Amino acid sequence: MTPELNNLVDKVQQNCHVSDAFYAGNYTMCIFLLKMREFYRWEQRIPLTETLPRKDVGDWLVAREQAWDDIETEAFVELPLNDQLHDPFDADGINHHLLQQGYVYSGGTGLYSKPHFFIGDVERQDRIDDITILVSGREHARDLVAPPSMYRGNTVFVRKESLRRFLWERIEDWRFAKGHAERPIGRALETYGKGRDLELVLDEMTDNETESLILHEVGESRAGKILGSEWEDMLTALPRTKLEFLARAARDLLADTLVTLPTLIEQDNAAALHVYFANFSGMRKHLAPGLDAAYRQWMASGNTATLSEEIRRGQDHWQSISLKALATFINRGPSARELIESELESAAI
Repeated sequence: MTPELNNLVDKVQQNCHVSDAFYAGNYTMCIFLLKMREFYRWEQRIPLTETLPRKDVGDWLVAREQAWDDIETEAFVELPLNDQLHDPFDADGINHHLLQQGYVYSGGTGLYSKPHFFIGDVERQDRIDDITILVSGREHARDLVAPPSMYRGNTVFVRKESLRRFLWERIEDWRFAKGHAERPIGRALETYGKGRDLELVLDEMTDNETESLILHEVGESRAGKILGSEWEDMLTALPRTKLEFLARAARDLLADTLVTLPTLIEQDNAAALHVYFANFSGMRKHLAPGLDAAYRQWMASGNTATLSEEIRRGQDHWQSISLKALATFINRGPSARELIESELESAAI
């Protein structure tokens, strides 16, 4: 890596620390500590299968929190590249120069309107319809939260290193759970073959789930065209509320019933379907218990007919419900938050 790129990575990481310093308080103590342990593992480049040194993690955590206290109110810095300074949210402008050198950058906002930044090695570039797909490998700068995939403008970012860590955490949860044999992640592992080296299985699973994440983000693109820019305006106007969780879940369900799930069934990709439902939780499961029930019927019978029918039902349902919620917001503004929350919750199927 050239001195210029090293400097860029340092500036990106600086912005990551500023974002973390301001938003870390959004998490419960348990979630925060789990994320910090994972962040420590990434920063120290400790293999996933290696036990973390408890004292070292504790000392690092105290030092990191103290460092965050010093920068919590700082502004994000502009990013130097090709003798220019770029706004940290100008991913398109930065990648115009960066991709030619084998790296990819993203800057945008996620849950709670938290800014996320990362820079990594670019492994693959594709085009689907009018969407650019950028798949990264090793990451050189990142923040505390590392979403495995993101959709920004007309670009999909899939972060394989973050995805691999995410899948490993799910496997670890499964291995230590009681009565785990019939859980979806266990079913997924069975499709890759029993008794195989877990690292190799994890690599294969990461490759397979990369394609699933691309499908989801293509679904997000199609959902975005249906809902329009006003949908993001609604989320921006009402961050850190129950409505944000409900609205994000409804849009995820629309994206996945439009693209992800029907495609996985068409491809007969059982492993990816199991992983999808291994992560089917929280608000999505709350809003779509019928989809979870249809998956379990498929597990019991091996027949996807019920699951396919539930997916088709969800396409029309989540489009209609999301548009209704959006219309309420457009007509009545943020003051209608509780009404929209009620509309979405009562729409569970």
